[in-house]
Amino acid sequence: MTTAKTSRIGKLLPIMFTFFVMGFVDMVGTATNYVKADFALTDTVANFLPTMVFFWFLILAVPAGLMMNRIGKRRTVLLSLIITAFALALPLFAYNYPIMLVSFALLGIGNTLMQVSLNPLISLVVTGEKLASTLTFGQFVKAIASFIAPFIASWAFTRFDNWMLLYPIFFVVTLVALVLLGFTKFEEDAPKGKSTTFFQCLGMLGNATILLFFLGIICHVGIDVGVNTCAPKIIMEKLGFPLAKAGIATSVYFLFRTVGCLTGSFILAHFPLKKFFAISVAMMALSMIGLMVFKTLVLLYVAIALVGYGNSNIFSMIFSSALLSNQEKSNEISGIMIMGLIGGSIFPLFMGILSDALGSQVGSVIVISIGVLYLAYLSFKLFSMQKS
Repeated sequence: MTTAKTSRIGKLLPIMFTFFVMGFVDMVGTATNYVKADFALTDTVANFLPTMVFFWFLILAVPAGLMMNRIGKRRTVLLSLIITAFALALPLFAYNYPIMLVSFALLGIGNTLMQVSLNPLISLVVTGEKLASTLTFGQFVKAIASFIAPFIASWAFTRFDNWMLLYPIFFVVTLVALVLLGFTKFEEDAPKGKSTTFFQCLGMLGNATILLFFLGIICHVGIDVGVNTCAPKIIMEKLGFPLAKAGIATSVYFLFRTVGCLTGSFILAHFPLKKFFAISVAMMALSMIGLMVFKTLVLLYVAIALVGYGNSNIFSMIFSSALLSNQEKSNEISGIMIMGLIGGSIFPLFMGILSDALGSQVGSVIVISIGVLYLAYLSFKLFSMQKS
């Protein structure tokens, strides 16, 4: 093994650890359900927790990019890990609803900085054709964390009657990533050209095509967080399962999202993006019908698996299509797409309100279905763009 290759692997290791930490944000669905049960919260109040996480993508995405230009990619990632560590440590000292709100807010702030800075950090180590595959592998590593979180919480609750053991486990992993990255050096060039500003990003929303993609990102993330949050509740409501057992539904979702991340890059290399997008949306539409009408565990798992796989590659397809629509404005477009992660804050809020109003998780499925319907509309628009 050459020295250059050894050095590259040594730099990629802390980056991949950090991708794993990035996946911790997806534990909000699992944590929300346990917090709801622990403090007897309504859906509306409980769903403020994921809202506190994803709200920060709207506020901090562009400022994080500007800060990265000043302090560098590596330091921005390190800062994101420090904030994430605080978020995970806070509930270990006190466990109540206000503390959890603060913890989730810090988790969202840290994840925003991480999302903005980690992918560019990889470009300092891997370039050319290998960059895309490395980024895809990073998303796969991130998905592993999303997948195992419900299992760890369920195991801890069943074995020790304390689902919160999830927090010290993830806290230790975050510290490992922080130490590894802290001792790894990267050669960063000084920023070139004019920095993207907040108002430049907002101005791009005046472009109808960019607006369509921005709303698509909002719906994708809203569906992702929405299913993550409500899948166990649907199982509990329809089958009467306890939370520890129903929580496995979240892992079913993330299992098929992980499989989708692994297979999506291969499929997209041999299949037109717009057709794969349409098939993915069709899978999600079938899932919504299933979540409405199915009443057996196996069929409900099938419905959850369909939306997990269908939603797994939507972000990358929308993001790449948006960038290709105007490559001269890639910085502004990237900022807007990251701001679209606010969908993870918007959807749970309305899901909680409608579920409380109807007294059923049907309300949550209706809100998620609106997002799926928009993606179906976007699918038709993608085809029209291709023909024009």
